Amino acid sequence: MPKREWMGVGLAAVVLAGVLPLCNALPPGSPMHVSNFTLNLFGKFLAYAILALGLDLLWGYAGVLSLGHGVFFGLGAYAMGMHLMLEIGAQGVYQSALPDFMVWNRVTELPLFWKPFRSGAFTVLAVLAVPALFALVFGFLAFRSRIRGVYFAIITQALALSAWLVFNRNEMNLGGTNGLADFKTIFGQPLNSAATQRGLYLVTALTLLAAYLLCRWITRSRAGKVLVAIRDSETRVLFSGYSPADYKLFVFVVAAVLAGVAGALYVPQVGIITPARLGVLPSIEMVVWVAAGGRGTLVGAVAGAIGVNWIQTWLTTSYPDLWLLFLGALFMGTVLFFPDGLTGALARGRRRIGELASPRVADAILDSTRLARATHDAIRPRGSGK
Repeated sequence: MPKREWMGVGLAAVVLAGVLPLCNALPPGSPMHVSNFTLNLFGKFLAYAILALGLDLLWGYAGVLSLGHGVFFGLGAYAMGMHLMLEIGAQGVYQSALPDFMVWNRVTELPLFWKPFRSGAFTVLAVLAVPALFALVFGFLAFRSRIRGVYFAIITQALALSAWLVFNRNEMNLGGTNGLADFKTIFGQPLNSAATQRGLYLVTALTLLAAYLLCRWITRSRAGKVLVAIRDSETRVLFSGYSPADYKLFVFVVAAVLAGVAGALYVPQVGIITPARLGVLPSIEMVVWVAAGGRGTLVGAVAGAIGVNWIQTWLTTSYPDLWLLFLGALFMGTVLFFPDGLTGALARGRRRIGELASPRVADAILDSTRLARATHDAIRPRGSGK
């Protein structure tokens, strides 16, 4: 990466990973104190930013628009949520070894697919493997069938709707419409502890940094150049001897894993996961984050995820009826007036200022001023004092 980008990434890492946790550790009366609620809020934003990085890698660089990325986010979130539910144990309302919602549904024995999630190591592996395997199978079938463009967006949207319907069913033993909630501990540490929340936030910030470096490495590699070529002209890449399906499958799986990791980090900080996070609307919101920030930049994806969700938090608190209207206006405004997002608009403005400040432009302006003055003198009537 260029030196300027290294400096920017380092500065952002220090601010996000160091300043906020330190401010949270200050006494509540301190003017620099950051509350646990604010820390959790920014932790959620950073988890969303991890997901946005993967989606930007898929859409911004490979040109593959997924409208069902919430499914992979939900798979990672539910994997972590299942482990946290099992950690509750006898501390639940019914003091049973089963999660409370299973007691409500009169389940007498823990389902077989729940049992491995008693292990923390298996849970971490599942957070990575389950979204990856699901994306591998789905992507293999889709890309080998040469489904692309708007058709791929439609089938991923159908995937999100199907997942939402499946996870809403009580027969799945995943909490139904209520989802998984009321967690007590994570890996043996109490979740209501300020130290635990600071630790979760720090892990999320460092994971975001690692995800950014991974995506930047991919984009600057030979594979990244092929992805950009696929985005610009997939047919030409195919005639050049490459297999676009393999490259698109690779980046689809990477994006799914990042979404799963984001979901796993989201759950303990927010305290709940429901099928609503897997549906069509959240998946479309994720696309809006990347579009508003600037796709194909990585930095724009992070800025879009944090900025849009920050605005959402403010609007839903102060003007709850305006949020969806704002979201629609933001998406339409981005498409019509800022197709390359906020990052692209800032880059164009910076280039424009640089061009105006360059010596050539200054000399051209001076020459045009002299020419206008000479023309004025030439056509001025004789004897005029002006």
